[in-house]
Amino acid sequence: MRHEGGAAQHSVRMSDWEPHYLEILDYFNFDREDDERSARLLADLLRRDDLPLLERCVAGKHVTVCGNAPCLRRELDRCSGTVFAADAAADILYAHGILPDAIFTDLDGATDTFLEMNAAGTIIVVHAHGDNIPLIRKWVPRFTGPVVGTTQSTPLPHIHNFGGFTDGDRAVFAADALGAEEITIIGFNLDDRDVDPMKRGKLFWARKLLALLGYDL
Repeated sequence: MRHEGGAAQHSVRMSDWEPHYLEILDYFNFDREDDERSARLLADLLRRDDLPLLERCVAGKHVTVCGNAPCLRRELDRCSGTVFAADAAADILYAHGILPDAIFTDLDGATDTFLEMNAAGTIIVVHAHGDNIPLIRKWVPRFTGPVVGTTQSTPLPHIHNFGGFTDGDRAVFAADALGAEEITIIGFNLDDRDVDPMKRGKLFWARKLLALLGYDL
């Protein structure tokens, strides 16, 4: 699906985002303090903010956001412009000779290949939430290339909130917020029922949040 982008807005306005975030917390019974503790840890571990690099990849550009559904392999011929990968989608792209410009990840699908891509220039957009503190401690110090930190709660000086919840829809929100001229979404399957209840809930929220940007997936 293609979507015309708008002017760059950068981080989402919390007054707009917070009602959705509070619904998500309630839906999954998540703890906001855990999210914010994770964001503070990420802020402590990141010595710099590579957001300007991400902005240059996006502003006024065509962005392809790649989800990690199995259908991605059949849609790779639609991959063009700036390429965003949702977590494990990066490994599929890389195996087919495509180095993503950025990987949006909460690190649950991180592999040593992420380190290789990062060293080659791929921006790792690391998302902090309450369940991935051990993964942040494990992976973030190992990245030698550009890194941007994100949170789904209140942003910190160099930890951003572009909106979105899952890796895939966060990538779309970031492309929109940073001023992409056009966004193409591939490799998304929000109707997948062969998943556990937690994943089913995440797909529900991905669809609901993407609808806020005008996507009907």
